[in-house]
Amino acid sequence: MEESRYVEPYIVGLVVIDPDGYRSNVAIVLCNNQRQLFWGRRIGQDAWQFPQGGIKSHETPEQAMYRELEEEVGLQEHQVEVVGCTDDWLRYRLPERFIRYHSKPLCIGQKQVWFLLRMKCRDQDVRLDLSSKPEFDHWRWVKYWQPLREVVYFKRKVYNRALKELAPLLFPDGAPARRCSNHLRQNCR
Repeated sequence: MEESRYVEPYIVGLVVIDPDGYRSNVAIVLCNNQRQLFWGRRIGQDAWQFPQGGIKSHETPEQAMYRELEEEVGLQEHQVEVVGCTDDWLRYRLPERFIRYHSKPLCIGQKQVWFLLRMKCRDQDVRLDLSSKPEFDHWRWVKYWQPLREVVYFKRKVYNRALKELAPLLFPDGAPARRCSNHLRQNCR
């Protein structure tokens, strides 16, 4: 009989960190009927990103996605349609300066299931102020590949992988061409 390789994840409070140091997380790509994407500005910063958040120990990725959607965007399950999600976890590592070496267990990055959602309600239904600690203070619709030019540098590769994997679900006849800035040219192929 072969020995099992399964190792229990670390649970800190309700947050799950796997044995490799990656925090379990969901990311949400919310689109409208024009296939534009929701792009949120982090509160008090000039930093833009998709809604995302940790998966609690008692949640499935889908349950976490709906909770984060309501907390960060103010939308509920009946106001969106799940178009699809990534086949597996997508990981990104935090830069050394953001790793909290004094924390136990050590978290070195995030592993995410990415969900593509289509909004079925009005733009006015988006509410960024429903949480006691809002994530975003502003949002806008952007073209499909624009987030790759604007997201913080250490998330660019995971955003690229996620958008490439999800593109056929939104663009069955082929995704729009990308305009690449110099720092992304190597990932545009």
